[in-house]
Amino acid sequence: MKRRDILKNGAGMLVGAAAAPMVARASDRQTFRWRMTSAYGAGTPFYTTGPGSASDFVRRVREATDGRLNIDFYPAGELIPALEGFDAVRGGMVQMNWGNAFFWSGRSFAAQYFTAVPFGMDAMGTNAWLYHGGGQALWDEVYADFGLKALPAGNTGMQMTGWFKQPLQGLESFQGLRMRAPGLTGRVYQQLGVNVQVLPGGEIFPALERGVIDAAEFVGPYLDRQLGLQNAASHYYSPGWHEPCNVTELLINRAAWQELPADLRAIVENCAAACNEVSLAWCNANNASALQDLVNNEGVELHELSEEVLQRLREIAMDTLNTYASEDPMVAKVHESYFGFKDQAMNWLNLSQKMLYNRVL
Repeated sequence: MKRRDILKNGAGMLVGAAAAPMVARASDRQTFRWRMTSAYGAGTPFYTTGPGSASDFVRRVREATDGRLNIDFYPAGELIPALEGFDAVRGGMVQMNWGNAFFWSGRSFAAQYFTAVPFGMDAMGTNAWLYHGGGQALWDEVYADFGLKALPAGNTGMQMTGWFKQPLQGLESFQGLRMRAPGLTGRVYQQLGVNVQVLPGGEIFPALERGVIDAAEFVGPYLDRQLGLQNAASHYYSPGWHEPCNVTELLINRAAWQELPADLRAIVENCAAACNEVSLAWCNANNASALQDLVNNEGVELHELSEEVLQRLREIAMDTLNTYASEDPMVAKVHESYFGFKDQAMNWLNLSQKMLYNRVL
């Protein structure tokens, strides 16, 4: 009996000793409530809803932290206009923004390299550069003076050249063409004589339908079909020379980031990385079926840009990038890292992926 009593009492003491620290941790648990805005409106597939989207990211963080970090998400227009996330995060109005770094290339042109680079790397190469080639460290350095940090949180993969009301006949077809083409893409097209228009996604279809513009680029088959662009133009061109991939940016206020405990920062990083991978898979899966539907059921004609056009676009794009790099040491640093890594990565990708696509599959 004494032996049983000793065992019973000893077990109780052990349970009490083990439980006490757990109770203390639960009662002292620090929680955070953040706000996140977006460059994209409510209901936008890929960016706002669906696997790998902003809503998915918020859910992942909430569940992974067991409610220690809750993020209130505001699509474009609900708290601030679409392209004011940079200032909102920088000023501390919100802690996060979901968008794309090239929206802020007016603050530092180097931001362009962390979204899409004309004739640059695809999603595979870009992720290799960001995660293992020094890209993330450079991204942090570019944003340091602004009090910001960013993480890759999505990728559309290869995009399309865009939609045209009339088929292209060569370089002369671009002279006087009215085309929706934002950012660096637009700057390149302007040198071919294009009358470039900068329109948010929701205004592309009505402008194309009414003839305000003659052509437009957006993303790829699934998201383009969601906008109904096939109902306003029937000639669909590839390849996406201007955006071989497109990185979604999770923009974070650096002071708020540093206040998070290390384990919560790690969870945010891992949730962003998960969305980066999941969103790319989602795009590839949905683009395949959407393209088939566009061609088979919507009367869309697929075309490829001619070698003459691609070569001239390449020349203009590289001249433009080199000009910016020559004028800004930070841009030069990022440019050299990006294209140096591209040269190295392409040696392997030409032997592996290109060989696989061209000779095996």
